[in-house]
Amino acid sequence: MLTHIVCFRFDDLAYAAEAAKRLLAMKGHIPTLVDIEAGVDTTRSDRCWELGLITRFNDRDGLNAYATHPVHLEVVEYIRAHATASIVVDF
Repeated sequence: MLTHIVCFRFDDLAYAAEAAKRLLAMKGHIPTLVDIEAGVDTTRSDRCWELGLITRFNDRDGLNAYATHPVHLEVVEYIRAHATASIVVDF
């Protein structure tokens, strides 16, 4: 199992909430996406990022297929238009 975690910064929480909604809507539309969680931060401390994403895949090939899937790319386009930064870890 491969876990892919991404955190995003947004200047406007409305964009973060919409991004979370769009991310969660991918469930069931990308064959290699085993599980997905996404949510807007509720703590709001200086250390927090506005949106967190956790996705799971059976293997690296599954993540690679997800990365180029049209449904994912549509969500990426929205996020790139509104997020100010992102950070990723895969394990």
